[in-house]
Amino acid sequence: DVSMPQGRLILPEVQVLRDVMDADAAGYMTKDTELETVLASLKKQPDLVVTDSQAFSFVSKIVPAEVPLTSFSIVFARHRGDLNAYLSGAAALKTLKDGDRVLVAEACTHHVQPVDIGRVKIPKWLKEHTGKELQFETVAGGDFPEDLSSYSLIVSCGGCMINRREMINRIDKAKRQGVPITNYGVLIAEINGILDRVIAPFRNGLLEITP
Repeated sequence: DVSMPQGRLILPEVQVLRDVMDADAAGYMTKDTELETVLASLKKQPDLVVTDSQAFSFVSKIVPAEVPLTSFSIVFARHRGDLNAYLSGAAALKTLKDGDRVLVAEACTHHVQPVDIGRVKIPKWLKEHTGKELQFETVAGGDFPEDLSSYSLIVSCGGCMINRREMINRIDKAKRQGVPITNYGVLIAEINGILDRVIAPFRNGLLEITP
């Protein structure tokens, strides 16, 4: 999309491709618009498809149900954060009420785009999914609040620009204050009704990423 840096890949894509090579596997990269053609050209189905979470709705309809599917953000949920905590946080969507405050926490600072995922897309999708009038606050970089008690949900980015210790500190802080926390990929999968499918590769042992 328009937020993609010119001439290079984003860090989660680079790290996943490096992990593929380190595992002596073969990685194929394509845009979502060419996905159907690429899948048809392969002699055998892929063992795993990893996509951008924002493309879940489109990609999940093209990738056969028997092919494991997940996203870069969910890979980072396991690699940098606490996937179980994020799954519990996604379940809290059902409890949101009119007027509840949602904190969107970005771990980096970046140039804000008109279709920014944290400031535009996540609030839009959450309002549509819940049917509630929610209040959103966005923080970036190291500006993670000490007092989280006024929030009903925290939605974190994948955390590719910080280390696991810092992300776990944020998750632990939310747990201590009783505030559900999830991340972009898990949230988007829940909204699209495919959460069970995209976390299956972790539950069945296909992905063994050691934090």
